[in-house]
Amino acid sequence: MKYLYALVLALLAASGAGAKEAAQLAEDPVVEQRLIAISEEMRCLVCQNESLAGSRADLAMDLRRELRGLIKQGKTDAEIKEFMVSRYGDFVLYRPPVKPMTWLLWAGPFGLMGIGVVALFMYLRRRNASIASDKLTDEDHKRVEALLQEGEK
Repeated sequence: MKYLYALVLALLAASGAGAKEAAQLAEDPVVEQRLIAISEEMRCLVCQNESLAGSRADLAMDLRRELRGLIKQGKTDAEIKEFMVSRYGDFVLYRPPVKPMTWLLWAGPFGLMGIGVVALFMYLRRRNASIASDKLTDEDHKRVEALLQEGEK
């Protein structure tokens, strides 16, 4: 049995299972720092909840390579972001600009929260009104007293 484990281990080591190629860094550390700063502000188009800098998707790696090229060409951060937005739309930015096309994106969460608060207050008011209208009558008080006296015997 231990020979079988040794054989499996040797096959896995020979095939390089689980090993991946390391991500290439730019020759210039300044370019790499700028790339990281820019790509942290952009969304991965595949993962959508991960920054472009942190994503391991193939498309994200291609986009980072393209960003490196733009940085080496001497483009400013604003020009690079404008290029990405013109190509992929405002969705690529984690903080899209406030404009008519993105008003719903910016105001939507606050609108939903406002609707939820109004619905909660209406529910609580109706519940309190129904509780207040359920007062005991004199006949109900007499029945309660009779039941309590019966229980004491």
